[in-house]
Amino acid sequence: MKLSKGRIGQMARALAGTLHDRGHLELIGPQQDLIHALEHAISEELSVEDRLNVEVRELMKGYQAEIERGGVDYQKMFTMIKNKLVRERGLIL
Repeated sequence: MKLSKGRIGQMARALAGTLHDRGHLELIGPQQDLIHALEHAISEELSVEDRLNVEVRELMKGYQAEIERGGVDYQKMFTMIKNKLVRERGLIL
């Protein structure tokens, strides 16, 4: 999922504020440090699927000749490989 850096920042600020306001956490340092950590965590989580797609495309290069001959449907193969990796790694997309 693609989100702008600004939107991720908004989400992080809202989450930090809500958690603090509801008493779910007590800040012992600047709130901005928490916001930066949340921005990083959100960005990393959102990039999991992007990194997985790159890996699947690399694996698909081995099937390029068969795909070009029409022996394999690119999208079906892509989805199958991606689903297999998701299951093996226990990812949640």
